Amino acid sequence: MSQLRITLERSTIGYPEDQKFTARTLGLRKLHHSVVVPDNPAMRGMINKIRHLVTVQPVEIGEEAS
Repeated sequence: MSQLRITLERSTIGYPEDQKFTARTLGLRKLHHSVVVPDNPAMRGMINKIRHLVTVQPVEIGEEAS
């Protein structure tokens, strides 16, 4: 199963509460914080909602530890 590394690049200050909640739900707590999540339609939908705040990179299966 493929995974995605999501990094919060912009602050959620000044954006609607639902976008702040989406970032927190993905596990993004502060600027430049990254999380690895499974690549599935639910995650893609949340990423799409805050695409202006994050960067997304594909992650190979053995690469999560780095």
